[in-house]
Amino acid sequence: MNKNELIAAVAEKCDVNKAQAGEAVEAVLGSVQESLCAGNEVRLLGFGNFSVSDRKATTARNPRTGETVQVAASKAPKFKAGKALKDAVNGR
Repeated sequence: MNKNELIAAVAEKCDVNKAQAGEAVEAVLGSVQESLCAGNEVRLLGFGNFSVSDRKATTARNPRTGETVQVAASKAPKFKAGKALKDAVNGR
């Protein structure tokens, strides 16, 4: 499912037009992004947790040239599915 399909599904389930559903989906995604950028975790009970993890700086090798390259430290978003979501996916 892509973003447009998600918006269409929300519009159908909530009995609103696609423009209103699009605004709602954008608001939710924007709020999650803002919270993660601020260093906060987002917990959606029954669905899962969004968080940010720190990646350490490492040394890698360029496979084409064989030269070593420094990879800078960075932050990466993470998602951990909740029990209810895992159970739903597994048909329980």
